[in-house]
Amino acid sequence: MSISASQVKELRDVTGAGMMDCKAALTETAGDVEAAVDWLRKKGLSKAAKKSGRTAAEGLVGVSSKGTSAALVEVNSETDFVARNDQFQALVRQIADLAVDAGGDFDKLGAAVVASTGKSVTESITDAVATIGENMRLRRTAAVTVEAGVVGTYTHNSVSDGLGKIGVIVGLQSTGDTAALALLGRQIAMHIAAATPIAVRPDEVDASVLEREKAIFADQARQSGKPEAVIEKMVEGRIRKFYEEATLLKQVFVVNPDLTVEAALKAAEKDVGAPVTVTAFVRFVLGEGIEKETSDFAAEVAAAAGKA
Repeated sequence: MSISASQVKELRDVTGAGMMDCKAALTETAGDVEAAVDWLRKKGLSKAAKKSGRTAAEGLVGVSSKGTSAALVEVNSETDFVARNDQFQALVRQIADLAVDAGGDFDKLGAAVVASTGKSVTESITDAVATIGENMRLRRTAAVTVEAGVVGTYTHNSVSDGLGKIGVIVGLQSTGDTAALALLGRQIAMHIAAATPIAVRPDEVDASVLEREKAIFADQARQSGKPEAVIEKMVEGRIRKFYEEATLLKQVFVVNPDLTVEAALKAAEKDVGAPVTVTAFVRFVLGEGIEKETSDFAAEVAAAAGKA
């Protein structure tokens, strides 16, 4: 019989199992959803549903590069313990490798086939949930490509090559020496990990962010009671300082504090043998923006004692 997409979706919502597993279950049970749920449970494929409500804010950031492209992925788990699991690390590494070809497209990456499992990334993660016993998810991905040059990479708090808690990729457009560019790219990526810039150059700062900073600086300046013309000049000065602190090229280079990143790039052109332009960067920090669950251990013990 023909199994509809709506039936597959219904079963996925109920069980959390992979799309192909749901389709197989419905085929085996002639489209009976309740029977399909039991079929998945017997196969151990619906365990993920029990885990899916748990907060997954740990895990790993994976970095991979190929030619003139590189990509980042964040794959979350519930505990840091799982991040040290060899099976989980191997899966994240394979997903990061696939992410380079996916070019930052989340849906394309989710559908890409993991060689070791023969299943999609989404389905492979669901299977890993059932095997390892924690909620996991592919949270995000991003990629950077240059026409010529290198994409520098760096992982911080690494647990293994290309896997850590902070990941950075940065594009260096240049026709110069690749080896020299690779070294420079790593240094710039390390700087980005430490200095957290929000844009490459001042004219790339998001307009809403800039307006918010101007409003804050203006309010602070007005508290001095100075005339509006003076306040305007004060705000201009604060914005220049903001650019120096928040944009990559204007920041003081952490590798050589005597230079800005912009000056360091210019100085490096002698070794590289050609002009170097930073095209873009992406910085992932594991779990950033996820509201982690907190628990009162004493209250939990008291509650458990009350139930005993």
